[in-house]
Amino acid sequence: MTAKVVALVAASFIFIGTAQAKDFYKMSTISLPTPFAINTTFAKIVQKYNKDIEIQVNATGAGPRHALDAANGKTDLFFSAPSLMFIMSKGMAMYKTVKNAPELQKNLRLIFNYRLGTYNFGVYDDLGIKTLFDIKGKRVFIGPPTGVQKVVSSQFIEAVTGYKMNKDYTPVKLGFSPAMQAFQDRQIDMMVTASNHPESFFSQVALTSKIRFLGIVDKKAWDTPMGKKLFRVPGVERATIAPDIYGKNQTNTKPVETIAAYTGLYTRKGMSEEVIYKMTKTFWEHIDEMYSVTSWVKGALNKKNIFAQNRTKLHPGALKYYKEAGIKVPANAM
Repeated sequence: MTAKVVALVAASFIFIGTAQAKDFYKMSTISLPTPFAINTTFAKIVQKYNKDIEIQVNATGAGPRHALDAANGKTDLFFSAPSLMFIMSKGMAMYKTVKNAPELQKNLRLIFNYRLGTYNFGVYDDLGIKTLFDIKGKRVFIGPPTGVQKVVSSQFIEAVTGYKMNKDYTPVKLGFSPAMQAFQDRQIDMMVTASNHPESFFSQVALTSKIRFLGIVDKKAWDTPMGKKLFRVPGVERATIAPDIYGKNQTNTKPVETIAAYTGLYTRKGMSEEVIYKMTKTFWEHIDEMYSVTSWVKGALNKKNIFAQNRTKLHPGALKYYKEAGIKVPANAM
């Protein structure tokens, strides 16, 4: 009798363990509002409708490192961008010292792209910084030390002013979260973010302080060698910031000319086709739950933007869903 009871209890534990078995996947993102909101909500939606899937989200580190980790099989889903994929495929910028970067990039695949938003060169109005020319000699945050944002921001500043990074101004070496705190503590003079509006960070700052966004002063800057260079890397386009997004504490009187970028959710080539298909299908079939998160999402993440500025092949699982859903897939994504 005792042996039968023990056997029955053991069997019940085996059944429970089987019923609750899950497949775990790692996701790497960054703490900027747009990718953080989209990637974490993607994970929540996928898990909500697939009880056998659990996604562990890591919001530390920089995008270039996440791409390398995925290419080496250390993470499964990650935030990246058409620009980063291009730079990695050429072994440029932060990948100059990674000898096999072009080969590693071939291990990465796209799930979907979305509009990251505009590059926002924000300052406190009472500092007297009215244009980008006024940042000479200042301490500024233009992006994490090894991130794409730093590369693009410095090129934009040079196109507008001719200023060279580390010569005419000092880029502080911080990640996004500590830089945001440093800006709020007034330890740095300019904060650059990339986001859709209204952005939670600058909305918070504008509650108590007057702010100003800086951009193109003379439209001829677009035609300078550095201005043209901005658009040689995929994922960047011209854009404007409205002068009244942040209410009475935003002191701009005219639209600010700046640039916008596209980013996306990527995965590694070795991920199961069926798993990525299931994730992609679940997400797009419940996209209304994503749109309920905040007002800007619908304009940033939609079926029109899936392949915007893309230079990377789709993962076969994502491709399977898009074909099934009747979404036209461009040749360079297949």
